[in-house]
Amino acid sequence: MSASLAGSRWIKADLRARKGQAVLTVLTVAGIVAALITAATLLEDGTNPWRTLFAQTDGAHVWLHTKDSPQVALGGIDGVTQTVGPYRSAPVTVAQDGKKEPASLRAMPATPPQVAHPVVAEGRWLDPAQPDGAVVERSFAASLGLRIGASFTIIAISGERHTLYVRGIADSADQGFYPEWTPGLAYVLPIMLDRIEPMLGRSEWVTGLRLADPEASQVVSQRVVVMLEDRLQRVYTWREVRAAMELDNRLLGTLLALFGVVGLVAAALALANAAGGRVLGQLRDLATLKSMGFTRGQIALLLLVEHGALGLLGVAIGALAGWGVMAAMLGATSVAPIPVLAIVAGTALTVLAAVGVPALRGGRTPPIPDVPTAPPRGRLSRLARLALLVRLPPALVLGTRDAFTRRVPAFLTAFGLAVPMMMITIGLGVWATLDNFLAHPEQVGQHAGLYARPGKIEAAEAERLVRTDKDVAAVYPGTDVNALAPGEARSVRVRAIGSSTQPYPFPVVEGREYGRQGEAVAGQGLLDLLGVKIGDRVRLTVGGTPLIVRIVGRTVEPEQDGEVLSVGLDSLAAKDSVPPEFYALALKPGADPSEVRGRLLAESKEGLDVQAAVNPADRLAIIRVVIVALIAVLTLIGLANLLTASALGLRDHAFDLAVLKAMGLTPRQVMATLVTGTGLLVVLGIGVGAAAGVSVVTGLIDLQGHTSGVGAGIGRAPSPLTVTVTVLVAVGPARAGARRPGGPAGPAPGARRAGWGWGAG
Repeated sequence: MSASLAGSRWIKADLRARKGQAVLTVLTVAGIVAALITAATLLEDGTNPWRTLFAQTDGAHVWLHTKDSPQVALGGIDGVTQTVGPYRSAPVTVAQDGKKEPASLRAMPATPPQVAHPVVAEGRWLDPAQPDGAVVERSFAASLGLRIGASFTIIAISGERHTLYVRGIADSADQGFYPEWTPGLAYVLPIMLDRIEPMLGRSEWVTGLRLADPEASQVVSQRVVVMLEDRLQRVYTWREVRAAMELDNRLLGTLLALFGVVGLVAAALALANAAGGRVLGQLRDLATLKSMGFTRGQIALLLLVEHGALGLLGVAIGALAGWGVMAAMLGATSVAPIPVLAIVAGTALTVLAAVGVPALRGGRTPPIPDVPTAPPRGRLSRLARLALLVRLPPALVLGTRDAFTRRVPAFLTAFGLAVPMMMITIGLGVWATLDNFLAHPEQVGQHAGLYARPGKIEAAEAERLVRTDKDVAAVYPGTDVNALAPGEARSVRVRAIGSSTQPYPFPVVEGREYGRQGEAVAGQGLLDLLGVKIGDRVRLTVGGTPLIVRIVGRTVEPEQDGEVLSVGLDSLAAKDSVPPEFYALALKPGADPSEVRGRLLAESKEGLDVQAAVNPADRLAIIRVVIVALIAVLTLIGLANLLTASALGLRDHAFDLAVLKAMGLTPRQVMATLVTGTGLLVVLGIGVGAAAGVSVVTGLIDLQGHTSGVGAGIGRAPSPLTVTVTVLVAVGPARAGARRPGGPAGPAPGARRAGWGWGAG
């Protein structure tokens, strides 16, 4: 019989003897690879939407919004290769299926321009033969549930209503996705826009600039600010559009990447531990193979093939699963092949390296048929001495001694359990943070439950209606305006709400709330953008009017990447604040927002536009599904480590069982010895992992909040009850698994000779 045939039969026999452990290894590696591919795809897709759309649309790098059509030669600015527009644009409200959403109608010609031309994904582009046709930006159409041929109502500022028909749905790189970027965008013919909004004073003009060097957008924007002066309403570049498109996907991708990388380390430890345990349990078989003529390299190769094949099978399954899930969610073209191949190759090398060291050690097995499998002997550990000192039962003392007989495997087992437990605790912390957002929306700036806009009635009448409602506790008039940031040549959001005497209760985590005219609070993103800190003064320009404020506090700001400045309405000039655009309504405890909304709509005869506040945590609900899936994968990793420790502990002391039985220990006491040895490692690993997770979870979440612009101060650790229950749930099955001698491979031969069976104890 050839060596290869004998080796393959030996591998098959060994795998059949431990089917459960083999399946667990494959599932563990597959879960980690799938998580890494999903993370890489989401992180890549966070930038790809903009990059792909920008290339398809030949997009503009700088967009300008002016009061009237600019009369200067913007194309003559150094670095500008092409201009697009100016296009007239008018603010409207779209009414569809009971929903009212702010929108901007942009007049576009029937022949799409060469630069910044929307890409029609469904339907057709504008046609003079259908003047009431509109092309709606894809994310805005999805939010409204619009389909090709559907009709929707446009409400102009004057209150006049018009009906448009969806002729096409298009992708655009002009602005971010709705509703993160508002207002929504729709394209109509110029003749239709003139019919909907005949007054030029109620519209603005949009101009795009395409540059030879995208990195020069900052310099070009500064030139534009100087040239247009007070005619410039706002300006933004491709960087803001890209950031707006990538926020949610990158947050989810970062979480998956963290879990995936740490999980890969834990999986590598589990594979190394499992392979090392199998080598120790197979010493007699390996010695026999050596005596039959197998060389050191052949035995090492057998072990590498056996254990590496399981890992590589898991890599293949995980790659197919990860690619399939992402292709179903984002489309096959969104899954970049290079990151997937890199992950597959890197994981495969990690797997082979993890099992390679034990395989080499197994190849050095001496060719002695009767190799002893007894563990190394030595002095009692401090823990065992303590067990003797406090007069624990003999079974527990022996188990305490056995726990650390092999120092390196004991450390790997405890560490291999601590890492998954730490990540599980971090996942529970993310879950607790989302729960806190939902239970306390005021902590993310959602003190108001409803937002009312005057709509078809006068602002004074709208304010009277909302203030007299029985369930409204407080009313905060507000207006959102765009301001030019000094030195940045770009626009930022200024939220003027409440007043210096009745400030809106923002969640201020540093400093204090604004309490007088000229004071403001800001999000972390704005502080980073302007390079300022609490106590500094900032000069902005709102519609040509200077706005000088002193920043007195930092807020948790989930909108616009935290690049928002909040002031009292009385800090703005009268032309920008009167009348208010909306009223933020804080409801009384126990009030039903839907009931209040219905009552206000009825009392105003549909004149008010009343919408419920959208909690930022609602956009991140998918993270809960991801956390559950990752916890399942991490549990598999911990279970793989546990079964390896149980099997190794039994094989180390299989020949001691007969001696223990002769000494008078009952089967239950012998069981207690084995369970104590493994259980100590389980409790140590799970306890250390949970403690480490609780200690770092708040800092990690706050770090992510800081880098994303939302700001630190949002992180929440899981409650002590949750951590306690999680630890008990983890330890309980772990002890149950330790009670099964030998795990999937069954009891060792020595255990059978000692009268040990599956039903013992």
